[in-house]
Amino acid sequence: MRSLERHRDVAAYALGVLDEAEAFRFEDHLMECARCTAHVTEFGPATRQLMLYRRATPRWVHPLAGTGPRLLDRLLAEVAARHRARRRRTLYAVAASVVLAVAGPVIAATAGGGTGAVQASATDERSGVWARVTSADEPWGSQVALEVKDAAGPRACRLVAVGRDGSEETVTSWTVAPRDARPTSMQGGAALHPDEIARYEVRTATGERLVTIPAP
Repeated sequence: MRSLERHRDVAAYALGVLDEAEAFRFEDHLMECARCTAHVTEFGPATRQLMLYRRATPRWVHPLAGTGPRLLDRLLAEVAARHRARRRRTLYAVAASVVLAVAGPVIAATAGGGTGAVQASATDERSGVWARVTSADEPWGSQVALEVKDAAGPRACRLVAVGRDGSEETVTSWTVAPRDARPTSMQGGAALHPDEIARYEVRTATGERLVTIPAP
């Protein structure tokens, strides 16, 4: 996939319509493209509104049914307000991503034992994968440090933060070394704040869930 085509996949990725393989390739692109990262974050309010509408709408209501003018005005006003708030968070997130790229080991150490940082760990009996998440609240969302033990490599994996509203954000991704049971450490971030996250999931590139860690 060419770079221009990856840029065009921002909306499809944010709305969750890409298949697992395409989503994983796009996430690799996100790690190197601050512009697309900002655009994905900006789609967050619209995505959440669509999810809330889907949950609140009875199954017998046609998906293309029209809305009254008052409901539409309220919806547009709320989306605009959240868009402005998300835009401010995006600026913090982009700045934080630069800091993580330059001083990753220092940030990881701070997340592991800094003020306000909390930890949770879990082991999946079926997959044998162990993971520990350390998260800290930031103005732009959550700073996350991850440790994983996975002896079933090689395979590509990612850490997904699942919000209490059902939304999902990829925190970080990595490739497991072949037959290496030593812990792997990395760091990442999410626009969701810690109190907005219900759990973390380690998944393969094909969507297989390896271990679930309750939010600290």
